[in-house]
Amino acid sequence: MTLRHKVLVIDDEPHIRRLLHTALTRGDYAIAEAADGKEALAKLGSENPDVTLLDLGLPDRDGLELVPLIKKQSQTTLIVISAREATEEKVAALDLGADDYLTKPFDTDELLARIRVAMRNRMTKDGGVSSIRAGDVEIDLMMRQVRKGGEEVHLTPKEYSVLAQLAQFPGRVITHKQIMNTVWPRELEHHVEYLRVLVKGLRQKLETEPQHPQIIVNELGVGYRLRPNSD
Repeated sequence: MTLRHKVLVIDDEPHIRRLLHTALTRGDYAIAEAADGKEALAKLGSENPDVTLLDLGLPDRDGLELVPLIKKQSQTTLIVISAREATEEKVAALDLGADDYLTKPFDTDELLARIRVAMRNRMTKDGGVSSIRAGDVEIDLMMRQVRKGGEEVHLTPKEYSVLAQLAQFPGRVITHKQIMNTVWPRELEHHVEYLRVLVKGLRQKLETEPQHPQIIVNELGVGYRLRPNSD
């Protein structure tokens, strides 16, 4: 018998938990639920979920406070699901350690797709995948090689550093701050314009239509995603 992946749903609204229960059952996931922060931390230890869905508006504490606690206590992949639309909230959650952010109301098919991406990322992190394809671009993280249409693409060290960081977590948004801390670790003051120039150069080398990027996708005011092929 194949063991199903388990998802912990942390949300104080019963109708949202019912909606998620229906969608996750359709996706063949095992489900655990918590209605507040205290119950969530207890379930995290007892249920050992593969993925955790966290609402930020909990009755006993702000969900943002839970993000680093969850990541410290568990290896679970953490996806924030919240009605908060402010860019600052998204950036804060991601910088604190959340793996993804989905704004309510959301399409349940998109949620299931995000969970599948999260599970693939988990396998990549555990050494299961070392090569990523996006469009006609192949990124070999083990050999540090990039090819487009079978031809090797020559990148600067900083361009490769940005691309590799995105490729390690395909489909997941990586914030400007996270990328810049990796590419310019010794800089006391980061300027996002430097990153935009680097990404523009990457798109010129990798995208079929750099003005309409399909591989390195912008999350306005937050960061970038690398969009992998569905296979």
